[in-house]
This record gives sequence, C-alpha cells and structure tokens, in this order.
Amino acid sequence: MRRALLPISAGLLSLTACSTMTSGTAAPAATPSLPSPSGASQEVPGPGVPKVAVPLDTDRFKSAPCSALTAAQVTELFGREITAKPDIEGPGGPGCSWDPVDGSRASVNVLFTTVDDLGLTSVYREQGKAYKFFQPLDPVDGYPVVAYGTSDARSTGRCSVAVGTSDRSTVDITIFQSQAKIGTTDPCQVARTVAEKVVASLKGTS
Repeated sequence: MRRALLPISAGLLSLTACSTMTSGTAAPAATPSLPSPSGASQEVPGPGVPKVAVPLDTDRFKSAPCSALTAAQVTELFGREITAKPDIEGPGGPGCSWDPVDGSRASVNVLFTTVDDLGLTSVYREQGKAYKFFQPLDPVDGYPVVAYGTSDARSTGRCSVAVGTSDRSTVDITIFQSQAKIGTTDPCQVARTVAEKVVASLKGTS
C-alpha cells in the first residue's frame, strides 16, 4: 500500500485566485492504494525522476505530523484557526488533517509516507498505470513536486501532490476545495501553495 489520499476552506483558496483552472473533464478520484515492493533493490531515484539535492530531515515531523503547518500558516490559509487532527498510525504513514466543520467540505491533509523508501520514484513508476493523472509542477524551493491521482479529479476540486524531501522520502498533500471555489482556481496549484508552507516548516524558516 503506497499512498492514502484524503480529502479546503474558502480562505485558503482565495490565496491562489490568480491561478487558472485547467480545462478538461474529470471524475472523482478514488483513493490510490498500491502494493509496493521493498526499495532495497530499486534504483533511486529512478529514470526520469528528479533528484533531491539537499534532503530534508522529516523524522521529528513523523512523530508530530501536525507541526507540518504552524498555527499562523493555518490561519493564513483558512482565514481562521482550524483544529488539527493527527493520525500517527495511519496506513500510509503519519499524517494530519485540517477539516473545518462548517459545511464547506474544504480540507487539507498532509501525509509523511512510510510504506516504502522509494521517494518520488514510486510515484513516477506508476505514471500512466495506477496514476492516470500525473503532472509535474514547479519545484518548491528546489524540491520537486508532482500532482498525481488514479484519475484527474481537478473538476471536483481535489488534487494530491507529492513533494520529494529526499531521494527516498516524500511528503504528500491532498486538498479539497470548497464548493464555492471549484472551477475558479486550479486545485493542484492550491496544493502547491500548501506545499510551499510545509517545506518552509520542514526547513525551519516559517
């Protein structure tokens, strides 16, 4: 099992109003749940996979995943304070979700994947296979980012991105836009905005 993509608030999406929605039809994304072999015999990074020049230490965040976003960052994203919900023993690895209970159905989930040690290689190798939707995005402060999913769910306001924190590790971020924001911003660019803040936290610069 590789990645558990979990289902954001109008406040967050308003930060990326300059992004445009990519055209095309899409269906709701199913949750990818893939078997993964041990990374011991795998070439990392694999062919075509961007290398991470300066690895980030994520160990302390795995024991406290909600520290991936500071209270100030969450307030900036959502426009108000949101209670973090940690899941240390999640099937895909330690994670944290921010899910306003206001009927907007908007949410953010951050996952420190621990199922394998292949990093972005495990995402790239499933391009066009398990992951029918696959789109590299601009790096975040030098760290490679790719949007992926079992289907293209952007028209439903959902996007998941994997950020390479080393050649053998990633942080995955899934966002779900509020109903009012669907179609007004590209959810993958919104997810990348969240990734910028997560990387800043990991680097200790937030």
